[in-house]
Amino acid sequence: MLGAIEAGGTKFVCAVGDEKGRITDRIQIPTTTPEETLPKVIDFFKKYPVEAIGIGSFGPIDVNLESPTYGYITSTPKPGWRDYPFVQTIQDTFDVPIGFHTDVNAAALGEATFGAAKGLDSCLYITVGTGIGAGVLVQGQLLQGYSHPEMGHILVKRHPKDAYQGKCPYHGDCLEGMAAGPAIEARWGVKGVRLAEREEVWELEGYYIAQALMQYILILSPKKIILGGGVMNQKQVFSFVYRYLEEFLGEYVSLPELSEYIVSPGLGNDAGITGALLLGDRARAESRKE
Repeated sequence: MLGAIEAGGTKFVCAVGDEKGRITDRIQIPTTTPEETLPKVIDFFKKYPVEAIGIGSFGPIDVNLESPTYGYITSTPKPGWRDYPFVQTIQDTFDVPIGFHTDVNAAALGEATFGAAKGLDSCLYITVGTGIGAGVLVQGQLLQGYSHPEMGHILVKRHPKDAYQGKCPYHGDCLEGMAAGPAIEARWGVKGVRLAEREEVWELEGYYIAQALMQYILILSPKKIILGGGVMNQKQVFSFVYRYLEEFLGEYVSLPELSEYIVSPGLGNDAGITGALLLGDRARAESRKE
């Protein structure tokens, strides 16, 4: 039995299951402070004989195994979580291997194993919700260098008719600052779910997302792009993404039919928690080699 944690800025999803992605039990816990949230997480896993735990976390996080702060949530603006020793807190209770990566890299792994990118050794998973993040699988491996990718904070060109200054506390009008859920609400005055019939809202959203996809495609050339997160539940965004991406790329790059290349998650809302199970399975396998 494996444990899995999908740690988001709004909620934690905890589950137990197996390496096939089959979930036996799960709970959802609001993300408040570490002192309130993590004891509930720990209590859930105490009920089960887990052999390993995989964690897909909101970030930024330290994923460098050689770093003294490996396992920490680092420069997040979320109150109470900055410089928090996430992995160490779990390990203080459970003497099992722990796999740790970003929530979006976990989702990319889940989608490549069981979802929309199944059978491919390369994919890009992007979540557009409370924040914007992206995880990448390249030649079957999660992309990681000095740290993990932070693709939600790339700079984008402002739409000529968009006067909104941006929501990101670090960069103002980066991609997340212009296109994440809080930016939509701040720009238009109400949450995106109440703007479903406003075409201009989703055209603007498609404009910014397409700019980001152009850059990701030119740099990474993924074999599949998966767009998840709460904002992408507004399916009308996809048509604007396709339209603007085709315009931005011109005829420079040859791609498959965009509606088949850029898709919704095959695992739906379970991409992240399924990927966290797989992170746990990888950690277990690594521990057996030692």
